[in-house]
Amino acid sequence: MSGEIASGAPSYYDYASLKGPVWTWEVPAYFFVGGAAGAAALIGAVARRTGGPESLVRDARWIAAAGGALSPPLLISDLGRPGRFLNMLRVFKLRSPMSVGAWTLVAFSNAAAAAAFADLAQRATHGRFPITIVADASEILSAGTGLILSTYTGVLLGATAIPVWSHNASLLPLHFGASGLGSAVSMLELLGHRERALNAIGIGTALAETAMAAHFHTSAAPSMRAINHGPAGRLALAAGVLAGPVPLLLRLLAGRSRTARRVAALSTIAGSFLTRSAWVAAGRTSAAPGQAIATNDRAGGRLA
Repeated sequence: MSGEIASGAPSYYDYASLKGPVWTWEVPAYFFVGGAAGAAALIGAVARRTGGPESLVRDARWIAAAGGALSPPLLISDLGRPGRFLNMLRVFKLRSPMSVGAWTLVAFSNAAAAAAFADLAQRATHGRFPITIVADASEILSAGTGLILSTYTGVLLGATAIPVWSHNASLLPLHFGASGLGSAVSMLELLGHRERALNAIGIGTALAETAMAAHFHTSAAPSMRAINHGPAGRLALAAGVLAGPVPLLLRLLAGRSRTARRVAALSTIAGSFLTRSAWVAAGRTSAAPGQAIATNDRAGGRLA
C-alpha cells in the first residue's frame, strides 16, 4: 500500500469522511430571505398589539409576504425540480429539521400572504368583522411560524455531522435569528420608518452580532478553523463587521441621523447575507478531504 501512496494513488486521507454541502447560491439567499421575512412577521404582530403605527404593521406584513413568496422558488431552484420539495411534505417528522422547516415554510408563506391581503381587504371594506378575524388569525400564525423560520436554518446546520456546524449547534439558531431580526428592522427603516423601537432593536441585534463574531473568531477549537481561515474566514470576518460593530456605532453615535440609520440598515442587510454565505462556505471547507479527519484527530478521536 505504501507503494501505491508513493506512486500517487489516493490514500485514506484523500477521500472525504463527510459529504459536504452541494448547495448553490440559492440556499444562502433562501436562508437570508426566510430569516428576514419571518422576523418581519413577528415585528408586525408585536407592533399591532402594542399600538404601533398602522403603516409599520402594513409594511412588516408585506415584507413577510414577499419573503414567503420568494423562499419556496429559491429552495426549489436549488433542489432542481418542484417534485423534490413536494416529497419533503409527504410526511411530517418532528425530529427532522428539514421536515419541520419545509412544513413551516408552507404554513408561513400562506399565512403571511393571507395577512397581507386581508389588510388590503380590511381597508377596502372598512374593517368588516369577518375580514378582521382572518387578518388577526393569519397574523398570529405568520408570527409563530416566522419565529421558527428565522431560526430553524441554524438548527438545520447544527444537526449535521460537519464539524464547524455541529460544534456551534447551540449558537447558530440564535445567530441566524438575530441576523434575521436585524435585517427585518433594516428593511423597515429603508422604507422610511423612524420609530425609536426599531432603532433599539437594531442596537440589540448589532450587539448580539458583535458578541457572536468575537466568540467565533477567538475560538481555538480545531473545528473552528473552517470559519476563521481561508475564503470562508474572510467572508465571516466581513459579515461580522458589517452586521455588528458598524451598525452598532452608527446607531449609538448618530441614531437621530436619517443618513446614519440608512447606512446602518444597508450594512446590516449586507452583513446578514454574507453571514449565511460564510457558514455555507465553512461547511464545505470543514467537510473537505482530510479536514474532518484532522479535526477528529486533534479533538481526541471525536468530531468536535
